[in-house]
This record gives sequence, structure tokens and C-alpha cells, in this order.
Amino acid sequence: IDVFLARSLLEKLYLFQYPIRPASMTYDDVTHLSAKIKPKQQKVELEMAIDTLNPNYCRSKGEQIALNVDGTCTDETSTYSSKLMDKQTFCSSQAASNVSRYAAAVYKKGELHLTPLHGILQLRPSFTYLDKADAKHREREAANEGGDSSQDEAEDDVKQITVRFSRPETEQARQRRVQSYEFLQKRQAEEHWVHLHYYGFKDSRSEHERQYLFSQGHGLAENTELIKSPSEYLMMLMPPSVEEENDKPMAPSNVLSMAQLRTLPLADQIKILMKNVKVMPFANLMSLLGSGTDSTAVLRCIQQVAMLVQGNWVVKSDVLYPKDTSSPHSGVPAEVLCRGRDFVMWKFTQDRWVVRKEVAAVTKLCPEDVKDFLEHMSVARINKGWEFMLPYDEDFVKKHPDIVQRQHMLWMGIQAKLEKVYNLLKEHLTPKKQEAQSAHPLLVSGEQRVNMAKAKVKQNYGQLEKEFQKQKVEMKSNDTSAKMDVSNICIKEEPVSDEEPMDTSAYEGMNNGIVNGLHAEEDSTDSLNGHLPGGCIDRVAQELKAFVSSTFKKQFVLTLSELKRLFNLHLASLPPGHMLFSGISDKMLQDTVLDTGCKQILVPFPPQTAASPDELKVYALWEAGDTYDQHRQVLLEIFSKNYRVRRNVIQNQLSQECGEDLNKQEVDRVLK
Repeated sequence: IDVFLARSLLEKLYLFQYPIRPASMTYDDVTHLSAKIKPKQQKVELEMAIDTLNPNYCRSKGEQIALNVDGTCTDETSTYSSKLMDKQTFCSSQAASNVSRYAAAVYKKGELHLTPLHGILQLRPSFTYLDKADAKHREREAANEGGDSSQDEAEDDVKQITVRFSRPETEQARQRRVQSYEFLQKRQAEEHWVHLHYYGFKDSRSEHERQYLFSQGHGLAENTELIKSPSEYLMMLMPPSVEEENDKPMAPSNVLSMAQLRTLPLADQIKILMKNVKVMPFANLMSLLGSGTDSTAVLRCIQQVAMLVQGNWVVKSDVLYPKDTSSPHSGVPAEVLCRGRDFVMWKFTQDRWVVRKEVAAVTKLCPEDVKDFLEHMSVARINKGWEFMLPYDEDFVKKHPDIVQRQHMLWMGIQAKLEKVYNLLKEHLTPKKQEAQSAHPLLVSGEQRVNMAKAKVKQNYGQLEKEFQKQKVEMKSNDTSAKMDVSNICIKEEPVSDEEPMDTSAYEGMNNGIVNGLHAEEDSTDSLNGHLPGGCIDRVAQELKAFVSSTFKKQFVLTLSELKRLFNLHLASLPPGHMLFSGISDKMLQDTVLDTGCKQILVPFPPQTAASPDELKVYALWEAGDTYDQHRQVLLEIFSKNYRVRRNVIQNQLSQECGEDLNKQEVDRVLK
């Protein structure tokens, strides 16, 4: 039997438990005269009719009770206006303090739909009318004893009184007063009753509300929490015994058993290994995880706990310094430590050498903390500084350019945060010139890379010429194309600085140790898409268009920043090597949005807004193919004139433009 979780009546559904009814009372539609509730206390009071024509009803007893309660006079304040006890009041009490494990279930067509209960209330008869009868009786006795008092009695003598000021209430006395029964009763009485309207079982409103007991969407993501594999379900039914785990001998905290490690999930294995080793090449990690481990799954997990530095993986700072912890040396909170260690990691993405004094001057941390950061990922060299402990992993960079690009984007974001926090100067952002004795074959200067790129172009000239001639034949254009002057082919050269090496080739850039082997500018409009073959460009455009179309069919309205965030999440879910990792510029993404039937809504946001430019660009799906297209377009036109509109204005405008009166539910659906 498929089980579904219905959320429409979440925190709204109550279970009422009625007492065993007498023969003269029925719980059908006509018996409920009134109902009211105190929501905070979850207290309900129902007034139900008694069938006075039932043969089991004692009429004389009913008349006697009505006489005792109301007396002989009948007015608006009377409890029983018919001079007969024809109704009874029921008050609720909570049957259980914790109802989180109770639910209402509906079985229909082989499906079981569950709705969690918000409360279980037991209804019991209320006898407050007896208190009212006693009060009436005491009033009559007091009136009889008093008799006719004389109007000529002399007034009482004026007496002197003494005024005393009460002492200030202590904290202990106040707590005792707050916890007293009298105070709690007073607080409960202060909450006002909310009157309810009762709908019968066969009423159309009840039938409509009853449909909310069924899950509204079977295939939606909200039901994925109920989907478990057989092994997971078996583990939930029969969890491992705690006694068996306690019987195992405890190993020292600094010893890691590989046998026990491989019994854990893959993500936990990688996290424990990286936390202990701190810096590791990907090949070593695969060897520790054992044969048969999927490298794609490992790549997906390693990015959750580590960052790529010079082709090697370094454990993230928040893994070593969890939240709410502090430094053992200085007591600095974990947030400040993570920021300082991120600065050290980022420096190693720029250079193989880091100077300890420079790190201390920027981060303002104590020397012991800075030394811990450096010892995690580097080795001290006399009179040189700290060198990254592992060589640049060129093999990993060449095999996984998509991972390298994604990590480069993450480092760009971290760099932006560090610039704001530490007010970094240009000398901190640009890598220093390498000395001749510390040069590494993998670190190539900008001039050398330009020469290598020129040589490569000359070497591949013949192949490029053949491909060009082949493309000319295939075009079959009627117009005579201009002849290509090969001598005019030149390499785009930029001024080479001694302080900042440049990269002229996307392929040769893999040999550069700067920024994880990839050099790219964030604001550059020349994306890698321009270097892809024509067929690949078409496939990338189709993939991007499919993503944009499916996203707007779910969201309808998105800002550019939110769309970019969703696109990054989509990229993270794709397997390594996917064509979308070739590089998608903001302009290409916006053009695709406009090509899929969406329009940019020029919302007049206030000039003093703190939103970023990407948050001010709003795109909306203009035609979704449903019945609300016209209403949605009217609504978007309204928001193109004002960024804040009252609901009644929207409802009136929709009614005028569409020529029909929309009810509240329809307006809510369009607004949502």
C-alpha cells in the first residue's frame, strides 16, 4: 500500500472525542447550536441540543433544572429561554500532551493518506449551570433575610483610616505568584473566545475541506521523505543494538581503524580521512577508500568537506573548527579562526610560498593559531617561508577541468569575502615574483606562455587551414566569401607584468599553479563557449533552455540572482564532464530566458534599496498555457508600475481587465 503525507491541514486538524451519548442526544448536524475556541489553550466549548421529544427525556426534571437556573423571569440572559433544559454544554481537555505521533488516515483506491494531528481533545459535559442555580438560590435567601430596609437610617459615622504602602515584591515572591493556581486561572480567563461556525457532515463546505485529507501531489518532492530503500526501512524497524556498540573496545582518539572506517557511509569516510590527514591528492584518497569505489561519488562527497588547492584537496576550515568552538590557544571563536585559515588556503592558491608574518598582520590572530594553520598544509623552509607541502597535481587538473572551474568559482567568492573583511590591498591580491632558485617546471612565466602559444599556433597551422577550407565548401554560400589572409592571423597579446602573470591559452593554463590551474576573469565576456564546435554549442543551448523552461514552469517569477543560484545548484547535481560545465555567461543565461517565452519585468524598486543589480532584474513566465495566463499578465503589468500594491487594488484590477469576479481562492492562487 502506497503511503502519502498530506500537509494541507498541517497544524489545523484536531480530533474530538465525544462521551458515550445518551439516548436523548444525537451528534448529527442539527444538534450543534454554537461552538467557540481558545486557540492558545486548545480549549473548545460546544453547545449541543437535547431532543426533548424523545420518550427517554424526563420533561419534569428538565423544567425543574431550568427553573433553578433562570428563576421565574425570562429575559435575554436566561440560559434556557424555553423554560426547559433543551441543550447541554461540552468543554474540552487535552487527552495527550504530545500528539506528534498521531495522525488521521484516509484509505482510498489502494492509497493511504496520513495527516498529522495538531491536538486530541476530549469533550466532557460542563455543569456550570448548577453553579448559576446556586448563585440564584443565594441571592433569593439574601433578599429574604434583608427585608425592607428603612430609608431613614442614619448614615454611619465617618471613621479614620490608615494608608499603608505595600512592600516591593521580591523575585521569589513574584515566581511563587506566577506559578500559583489562581494566577494561571486568571491568565486562562483573559484569553478571549473565538466563535466558530459549525458545518454539518453533508454540507458542501465540509466535503470541500475533506478533500484536504488527501495528498495534493503524489509525485512532488515533499513526499520524498517517505521514500526509503528496503535496507533503510529495515534499519528503521530494527536499529542496531546499543549494547553491542558499547561492548566494542574503544580505540584511542588519535587512532583511526580502517576496518571500522569502511563500515561507515562514503561521505563519513571521506570526512574522517580529510579531518585526520588535512591535505591529500585525489589518487591517494581513492587508494584509501578501497577498490570498487565510484570516483564520481567520491568527487561529489569530497567537495562537501574540502577545497582544491594547487590540484590537491585541503580540508575545509569549518570541518576542523565547528560552530560554537574556540581556539585552544587564544579563545578566539571558530568563525574568526575559519576566516583566518581560509585566508591562508587562498594565499596558497595564488603562490607556493606564504610568509607567516604577512598572515599574522592581515588576520590579527595570535602566532600559535597562525602556526597551526600553516602546519596543516605547508612545510617551513629556512629563510624562505612556508611552502605548500604537496607538489602541484597536474594529472587531476587535466582529467577534471569541470571540478577545477567550479572550485575556481568558489575561491572567487571566498576572495570577495576576504577583501571585505580584511580590506586587502593590491599587494595581498597579486602573487609575488618567483625567485630563480625556487622556480618549478609547472610555474611558467607570462612571456614563456605567450611564446608557447605562438609556437602551437604555427604548428597547428596546416590543420587549421584544412578545417577552414572544409567549412567553406560545406557552407555552399551563393556569395563569394572573402579570401582569408593567413598572414594576418596574430595572437592577442596583453601587456605582461612582472607582478601578475597572464594566461593566453585555456589549455596551457592547466600548467599554471595560479588559482588551481585555471586563470579566468569574472567580468570577461569571452567565455569558453566561443571555442566550442558548432554542434556542441547547440547542445549546450538546448540543455540550458531545458533548464530555464523547467525552472520557470515551477517558479513563474525569478530574479537574476535567484536564477543563477538555482543554476549553480543544478550544475552541482550534474555528473563531472557535463557539457554545461563549458562555461555559461550571464548574458547567455539572460538571452535564453527571453527565448523561452519569459519577459523582463521592470519593477520600479525604490532608489534607496540595498539590493544588488542581479536582485533588481526580474524575469517572469509570460505564457504558461494554463487558465491563469491573462490574470498573471495583468498582475505583472501592475507590478511594473509599482513595487508594492494593496490586495484590494489587485483584485479590482483583475476583475476589470478579465471581466469576471474572482473569489479569494483564485486571487490567492494567482498571487502565489
